[in-house]
Amino acid sequence: MPAPLDAAAAALATNVATPDDDAFYPCSDGKPMSDNMWQAAAMFNASGDLMTVRPDALVATDILVYPQRGNRDKRIAPDVLVAFELGTHKRSSYLVWKEGKPPDWVLEVASPITAFRDLDEKRHDYAEMGVPEYWLFDPQGDIFRRRGEPQLQGLKLAGTEYQPLKAAQEHGRVVIRSEVLCLDLRVDGELIRFRDVATGEDVLHRDETEAARVRDAAQLRAAQARAEALVEQAAADRQAAQERIAELEAALARLRQGSGGDQL
Repeated sequence: MPAPLDAAAAALATNVATPDDDAFYPCSDGKPMSDNMWQAAAMFNASGDLMTVRPDALVATDILVYPQRGNRDKRIAPDVLVAFELGTHKRSSYLVWKEGKPPDWVLEVASPITAFRDLDEKRHDYAEMGVPEYWLFDPQGDIFRRRGEPQLQGLKLAGTEYQPLKAAQEHGRVVIRSEVLCLDLRVDGELIRFRDVATGEDVLHRDETEAARVRDAAQLRAAQARAEALVEQAAADRQAAQERIAELEAALARLRQGSGGDQL
């Protein structure tokens, strides 16, 4: 039986690449990107929203992060990561020693399969790597609750351990501010809602952005139609006025001619 694709690729990379080459580090771990539709939707909406509001940052979904040069076995694939000041060019993997730092912000979206690892093992891994903020979200809402954990959590690295970021209550909703992203985060149904601290405006989800674009286009078309109707009405009114003026001038000319004939 032939070797699995990722194992074959790893073997090939070992033979032809050195630890200084990107190809030495497999870009796939052979695992699915998501375990269910809740997890997938939350991951891709979060990454899409972050690309919109932080276009200068590297935002990546399910990319393998290697913290140690030469160690192909120690790796982790954050559901979403954000890194500033590194450029937004595409990468096959994130090599910490080559990038010069770990990601600035990481999000793990829980599924029944990954939840306990997200809460325990990955928390340790990201702290050891030096990721400044680690966030966790349970889109289904009951996975973390069964363990007594909040649905949305923001953690800040303090020394070698993570400490919870301060949560605030706004209109009965829990809001947590990311110091790294300068964004407020809250639960929005099965998704995360981001709010730009600088503007105070919510970041629209991808479907909302498209709906707003369609609505704005429809409003623009309606405004153009109204403007065209006004122009046409103005032209018709102008034509009618010109015709009335011509009629009055003709009547005045006839009166003048009649007055001249009586004097003769």
